[in-house]
Amino acid sequence: MRSKTGIILMGLFFCLIMPCVSVAGVSVTSGLTYEKEIQAGETCQGVIQLRNTEEDPQEVKIYQTDYLFYSDGSNIYGEPGKDPRSNADWITFSPHRLTIPPKGTSQVNYTLEVPDDKTLTGTYWSMIMIEGISSSSPEAARQEKDKITFGISQVIRYGAQMITQIGDTGTRKLKFLKTRLLKEDKGRILQLDIENIGERLLRPALWAELYDQKGKSIGKFEGGKLSVYPTTSVRFRIDLSQLPKGKYKALVVADCGGNDLFGATYTLKFE
Repeated sequence: MRSKTGIILMGLFFCLIMPCVSVAGVSVTSGLTYEKEIQAGETCQGVIQLRNTEEDPQEVKIYQTDYLFYSDGSNIYGEPGKDPRSNADWITFSPHRLTIPPKGTSQVNYTLEVPDDKTLTGTYWSMIMIEGISSSSPEAARQEKDKITFGISQVIRYGAQMITQIGDTGTRKLKFLKTRLLKEDKGRILQLDIENIGERLLRPALWAELYDQKGKSIGKFEGGKLSVYPTTSVRFRIDLSQLPKGKYKALVVADCGGNDLFGATYTLKFE
């Protein structure tokens, strides 16, 4: 386990706004994560299954992007193949556009062809985006010619994460970034930002063991489980509202399974 010495964290006010997305029309019935463990030089194939839940035909377009995300809530859907760990150039798919019949199903077929490059190691990923096309959109196949329409339409898109693991290779490393003790309404939240500085996708489950001034264990507090790709970062929140005022020692552990444990120690002061 890796650790670092503690810091005193004081209560702060913080507001976190989360986006809300409504989903209608087309659903991806085969899931939004496609993970393949494969060796350099090998090829595999797969299918993304789509379903139209509406009474009318639904047009969709399919395209690629790179994908990065950070603990501050920002997301980057970049040009495919530009990120050093993008696998977008290894993936071909068809069709790029289709119409799903009412209450019907369709599929997107893809092929993953990993370059025969022995220097490849760890995790590579990108996104295949499935985006509905409104019948009023200029992109719609059924759009009437020479007719100009105005209005606001809702665009729904899904991002299918295409993950390539090069065998069991790649370093596994996490770094604890900014840590805050937040006061929200009548509660207290321990907020921790964690970055993946290794070469392989990790899925840490976060928890904190708290001790009083006499070294007695107060309890274990769970912070949930998140996925974090190399070079990206995530934010965990641990609810400590039930604890009274005082000073505590906290051992925070990011458990990635097996022997992959990463830890940090903190001194928390509740006022």
